[in-house]
Amino acid sequence: MSIIQSVEVMRQSTPLKKPFKTALRTVYSTESIIVRIQSNDGRVGWGEAPATIVITGDSLDSIHSAIVHTFTPLLVGKSLLAYERILQEIHQSMIGSSSAKAAVDMAIYDLVAQNCGLPLYQFLGGYKDQIETDFTVSVNSPKEMGEDAVRYVQEGFNVLKIKVGKDDILEDIERIKEIRRCIGSGVKIRIDANQGWQVKDAIRTIRRMEDLGLDIELVEQPVKAGDIKGLKMVTDHVETPIMADESVFSPIQAFEVLKSRAADLINIKLMKSGGIYKAQIINHIAEEFGVECMVGSMIESRVAVTAAAHLAASKKNITRCDFDAPLMMLQDIVVGGVKYDGRVMTFPKTSGLGILDVVHSQSPVGS
Repeated sequence: MSIIQSVEVMRQSTPLKKPFKTALRTVYSTESIIVRIQSNDGRVGWGEAPATIVITGDSLDSIHSAIVHTFTPLLVGKSLLAYERILQEIHQSMIGSSSAKAAVDMAIYDLVAQNCGLPLYQFLGGYKDQIETDFTVSVNSPKEMGEDAVRYVQEGFNVLKIKVGKDDILEDIERIKEIRRCIGSGVKIRIDANQGWQVKDAIRTIRRMEDLGLDIELVEQPVKAGDIKGLKMVTDHVETPIMADESVFSPIQAFEVLKSRAADLINIKLMKSGGIYKAQIINHIAEEFGVECMVGSMIESRVAVTAAAHLAASKKNITRCDFDAPLMMLQDIVVGGVKYDGRVMTFPKTSGLGILDVVHSQSPVGS
């Protein structure tokens, strides 16, 4: 019987190659809590939670505290054969702290899949054995964004996610016009406003882009997270598909958005849902409504992205992926895990997440 023996928590900070800019924040490095859970048979499960205060409300200190003081006492001594019970207890033990829950959740799933001798994507469903990611263009001047877009296309990416919503809507239109001019018609463009537009401005802006023939695949979270009526108004008044992101953290929020047809697509992130356990529920609800899902990530390393990628590969209804964050880092801290060949992501043959070690982390900060 595989029993959880110890929980180790570390912090890591790795600079990005270029600042990551959205309507909500500017990020210069990936900073996260790394979780290492070891079982009595010597197996190790890995998890990660980045600090994204402006989105999840979770800081490095709050993530660390939740894992060390609340989750660890619940975990140590528990049998992984009862992982459903473990995950239920984690979710019921405290309100919020979705990022801390996600880090522990992915480490537990890593261990459970290892015990079964399966890669995690096969344990979860095994729908496909490789996936493709887009690449994100940070919000800057139209000229700089056009140059960035060309570089990413030259590196092999055929879907670009464009950040907008930081300032004037006319500037956003110029950004997309310049990018489309630079990359031509053969590359898909997704737009992410990160809640940066007002409802009527969003409708006006998207319609204008449609009239200009800019061929936008989808627009992600055009309005404030809590404005579900406004989100629905945008969805109802444009032809371009609208994706909910920050509006959907939990399965119940997903149900409310889907029930009211407030969005055409859902973006699932482990840091919002609290991990794979709840993320699967969100995807299943969306699938029953006939709504496809994307799985995305925060600015996080290949630890958390590997877990999210395993989930994305396992399910038919997850049709889009946004996993470019590790490619933005100056240094890779992960040994093993999911591998990139341009936009194509493949999985190791080993069981679980396939992560062998996490290096370049700072000293342990608790256990």
